[in-house]
Amino acid sequence: MYIWDMGERIKKLRTSKGYTQQQLAKRLNVTKSLISAYENGQRAPSYEVLIGISSIFKVSTDYLLGVDHREYLDMSGLSDEQRILLTHLVDTMRRP
Repeated sequence: MYIWDMGERIKKLRTSKGYTQQQLAKRLNVTKSLISAYENGQRAPSYEVLIGISSIFKVSTDYLLGVDHREYLDMSGLSDEQRILLTHLVDTMRRP
């Protein structure tokens, strides 16, 4: 896995949540330019920042590092019934 791949994942997660680089930087207590460097593959986040990113976006550090290629759907805040229905919908969509 290349740093670039991790940067692309971070950018995808950030934009999917509608965060600006500045907003994410503030949540992680780093600078906007550092977020840009992560996303452009110029720097890799520290362990602390990596854990912070995984916590904010509710993904595993393995996903960020490219070890786990599955994407995750945050279902927090949904009722048990809603989670079951959503899981059923996803399973139905996977069928050929």
